[in-house]
Order: sequence, then C-alpha cells, then structure tokens
Amino acid sequence: MPLGIRIFLVYFLFVGLAGWFVLSTVMDEIRPGVRQSTEETLVDTANLLAEILRDEVKAGRLQQSRLPALLQAYGQRQPQAQIWGVEKTQVNHRIYVTDAKGIVLLDSTGAAVGQDYSRWNDVLRTLRGEYGARSTKEDPNDPDSSVMYVAAPIMDGAQIIGVVSVAKPNRTLQPYIERSEQRLAWLGGGLIVLGLLIGALLSWWLSAALRKLTRYAQAVSAGQRAELPSVRGGELAQLAEAIERMRTELEGKAYVERYVHTLTHELKSPLAAIRGAAELLDGEMPAPQRQRFVANIDQESARMQQLIERLLHLAQVEQRQGLEEQVAVPLQALVTSLLQAQMARIEAAAVQVENRIEASLALRGERFLLRQALVNLLDNALDFTPPQGQLRFTAECVGEQIELRLFNQGEPIPDYALARLSERFYSLPRPGSGRKSTGLGLNFVEEVVQLHGGELHIGNVSGGVEVRLRLPAATSD
Repeated sequence: MPLGIRIFLVYFLFVGLAGWFVLSTVMDEIRPGVRQSTEETLVDTANLLAEILRDEVKAGRLQQSRLPALLQAYGQRQPQAQIWGVEKTQVNHRIYVTDAKGIVLLDSTGAAVGQDYSRWNDVLRTLRGEYGARSTKEDPNDPDSSVMYVAAPIMDGAQIIGVVSVAKPNRTLQPYIERSEQRLAWLGGGLIVLGLLIGALLSWWLSAALRKLTRYAQAVSAGQRAELPSVRGGELAQLAEAIERMRTELEGKAYVERYVHTLTHELKSPLAAIRGAAELLDGEMPAPQRQRFVANIDQESARMQQLIERLLHLAQVEQRQGLEEQVAVPLQALVTSLLQAQMARIEAAAVQVENRIEASLALRGERFLLRQALVNLLDNALDFTPPQGQLRFTAECVGEQIELRLFNQGEPIPDYALARLSERFYSLPRPGSGRKSTGLGLNFVEEVVQLHGGELHIGNVSGGVEVRLRLPAATSD
C-alpha cells in the first residue's frame, strides 16, 4: 500500500473517530442542556409568582382576585414570535397554586381546582422545605409527552402557606433541540469532511514529494541524467539536498574509477607501440626504417593526445545535469562556419557539399556544445565519404523541434554495427586508411543531444548514410 494512502488512513481514523466522539458527545448534551436551561427559567418564574401571590393566598381571597382572569387571558395569548428560526404561536406554561395541604386553589387550565396534589413531588417536596420538581408523562405510552414541573413555596414569614407550580411540556422544546442537533450535525460533519480533505491534500503533497525523490533516486541509480526535484518543506528539502550530495559524491568516485580504468585500457596499445619503436630505435638501423619508427611514435602520441582530449570533453558533458545556457543558435550560420573550417580537407578530397538549411531555422540550447557535436558529426561523415563523394545538410521544423539531417555518400554501415555506433570506444575502420578512431565522437554527440532533450538516429539510406538529430527549436519572440 502506498505511503500516502497509509498516512491518509491513519489520519482518517484519527480525525473520523475523534470527530465522531466529539460530535456524538455534544449531540447527547444538547437535550439535557436545553432542559436544564428551561428548568432554571421555570425556577425563576415560580419564585416570582410566589412573591406576587403571597398576599392573596395569605388573605384567602385568591379565587376572588383578578388572578384567575389574568391566567385565563395569559393562556389565550398568541405571541407570534420568531425564536432562532422557530415560530412560537402560543404560550405553553401551566400554572397552579395549592394551599398548605396540597389542595389546588387556582389552575390556569381550570381543570384541577379542588384536587389534592399533595402526592406530587413538586408540591410534596416543596411543602417539606425542599426543592420541588418533577417530570410526568401526560400519556404513559408516549415518551415525548413528558411535562416538567417546578414549584416554589409561598411564604408567610418562615411558614409555608402554599405552593405555586409552573409546568412546561417538553415537546415545546423539541423544535429547538432538533434545530440545534441539525445545525450541529451539518457543522460537525462539514468540519470532519474539511479535516479529511486537508488530510488528503497533506497526504497527496507528502507522497508526491516522496515520489519525486524516489524517481530521482531510481534515475540516478540507473545511471540516467536527472535533475534534482524541487520539493518544499524543511525536512523534505533537507532530504533532497542530502540525496543530491550523496549522488554527487558517489558518482564522482565511481566516475573517476571508471575513467581511470578506461584510460588505462585504451592507452595500453599506443604506449606498447611507442615503447617497441623506442627499443628498436636504440639499435643500428637504416635511415628510412628509423624514420618510419619515428613517424609511428609521433602518430601514436597524437592518438593518445586525441584520446585524452576527447575523454575530457566527454567527461565534462556526462557529469552535467543540465545546460548552462539556452540561447537561439542560427543553424545555417553554424553549419556554414563548420564547413569553412574544414574547407581544406573538403577541397583536398573534392567532396561536393550542400547546405540546404533555411536561414530562418534556429536551435535552442548551449552554443558551444551544439557546435562541438556538429564538429564530431562532420568529421565522422568526411572520414567515410569517398573522394568526389557527396555530403548534404538539410533541416526542417517538426512541431517544437528541428530535425537536422546529414547525408554522406559511402558504403552502408554493416547491420551488426548499427546498434553500437554511439557506444563508447566502438569504431569502424576508415575506408582510406583502415585505422579506427577513438570511438568517442558519436558517444559525445549522443550525450549532447540527450542533454538538450533531443534524439539521435543513424541509419543507411539509398546511396549512403544519414544521421538525424532532433533538437529543440528556438521560439520567436
């Protein structure tokens, strides 16, 4: 399972369980919280009424007072109030008053006057001097029909002369409870979803950064040219820098070892030839033969110098991870300057050269590397072009790239050699001398082309060999 998914699952479980626990706990507290708040209001109301009714109860004229008519009028009021989105159209309090024996003296509903309420907890406990409250179902089979009763004592000095109870049906609180639960469910669910979304984005960002670093490490381990990915975040950026330093140190060490072995292997042959010629020159020999050995020493020395120079150029390109500059390089002018530099060799071999590249075409890249790559291609083409043969440059735009073609007349490349032409130190004998080159030219060209994000193809065509380069085209501003 990918690391990003594992991180998200852990985050999902943590946020989901924590959110569910908090949400369910708060939801469970809404109903008792609303009822506790309502009970506290009923306590205040009951105590206020106890003070208002004290004189009437003490005088025994409660029934003859204006209070029964006031309570009846109170029960008929229609407030038409909008409370937090819930419309209140009637009053819901029931108020009744009992004497010191629990007999109902006054009932806002008019139904219980004269009845004995001394057994009900609100009246019973209040008459004992305790806090009197009860919750009773109007319908024993309906759990939502409960009514909350809160009582307060009517005092005459230190003596309890009566009880006033205020009742409120719990069903009248249900709309507020349901509305609070619904809002809380939406908000809580939204916060949980938002938290999970943030967790998903965090997991995606972290796994994406790790994937970049993984691909970079895999490319480096495969010996491919790769650019250090840009990642944000303190630890991730430090990890990327540490990987880059490790790559540089390991590659540098391996690169030096490989090139020391390569150079040692390639220098064995010319050094052996020079040493053999020097040993023979130490003895007496005819002048023509001596001159031939001296020429061999000079030729092998030049070969070693060329080998070292090309290895240095190749090492410089192979170690680079990107271009130092990207400028527009006019292709026709570049090819013309290369042909002029080789004009003495071209005229000596009477090679017919054509430059059919349009003046408007330009490459985008590093000028020096592009020039060196084309120098190697031209040298190689001239080596295999017979006297009075043809050599032709053409180019065309293909999308955002330019395809440069170099055709040289000559013998076709053997099938067994086609796949190895850009391999390091692999070379075919030159038609004129039969000698092989260093085998580094086409390898250098391939490295430069890859550094520019292009492609190199070499193949046989009718009448000769054609090299095709695809390189980025310079965009016109």
